Amino acid sequence: MDEMRARFEAQVLPHLDAAYRYARRLARSPGDADDLVQDAVLRAFRGFSGLRGANVKAWLLTIVRNCHFTAYKQQERRPSAGSVDIDDSSHAQPMSAPDQDPERISMNQDDQRTLERLLSSLSEEHREIVTLREIDDLSYREIAVITNLPIGTVMSRLARARSALRSQWSHIEAGESHVVPRV
Repeated sequence: MDEMRARFEAQVLPHLDAAYRYARRLARSPGDADDLVQDAVLRAFRGFSGLRGANVKAWLLTIVRNCHFTAYKQQERRPSAGSVDIDDSSHAQPMSAPDQDPERISMNQDDQRTLERLLSSLSEEHREIVTLREIDDLSYREIAVITNLPIGTVMSRLARARSALRSQWSHIEAGESHVVPRV
């Protein structure tokens, strides 16, 4: 058991940050993301002995995704308890180097908030794909495995998501305050 635990810690735990980022995008709430990652790591540990030569990061993110959809289905069956906090920037990664001036740091934080808002305006299926590719830097094949989609679908959703983000960003750059409707 100790040997398996050591292997698990060495192979799976380095991907916890990616799992949390992904859970945060899926759940949109820090508390729900924490719960998702905790549940996913527990499930991963239970199933780790059966893992054979797979991409551990993709495997873990698939478990996070499955946990999210299981929780989502359970939540649909329960009455709504309140609103979800979409814009909690307390867990956002800083976009600045520590040696930058305060003005540059502020501009980078504004860009980060804008990007978060634009990502949240995408449909869940597009937000998921663009997050896995652009933020977690996964290959099309890895994304296809995680989402259980054909690679062609992954590529087309990514292209539509990128196009929507570019369009929305250009509207903001042009001084238009509205956000383009969901893709």
